[in-house]
Amino acid sequence: MTTAIYPGTFDPITNGHYDLIERASRLFGKVVVAIASSPGKGPTLDLDTRLALTREVVASLGNVEVVGFSGLMTEFMKEQNARVLLRGLRAVSDFEYELQLANMNRAQMPDLETVFLTPEVENSYISSTLVREISRLGGDISKHVHPKVAQTLRSHYNT
Repeated sequence: MTTAIYPGTFDPITNGHYDLIERASRLFGKVVVAIASSPGKGPTLDLDTRLALTREVVASLGNVEVVGFSGLMTEFMKEQNARVLLRGLRAVSDFEYELQLANMNRAQMPDLETVFLTPEVENSYISSTLVREISRLGGDISKHVHPKVAQTLRSHYNT
């Protein structure tokens, strides 16, 4: 069984993330959504909240596991006995950074393969950053995230 790791901060998980996770669940025997603690990035939502929200969003996908991690992705992949790293590409502008990251990861773990998936067109413009900003300003994010995520952000921003 091939295990794919889909890493990120998921601050918060969006419909774009879910789109990639759901499609990856059909391609791989197991998908591990690896949520980075990322204290240096200063996430809006704490790790426990991001884990709980992601678990709720992907609950219907039987071969998807959600875990938190810190440290090097390649070390986490070895711990998970995984060789496939899943990354999303929304736009051409994402590619240069993702290629650099893929090559650096491969330098750390030569048998690692990075697989890129693109979101459905209706999810191609969604980012966690934009969702947070719209929510912070009191806007409607219900088309872009699971209802529980929208509720959590509304509560967080008291809007």
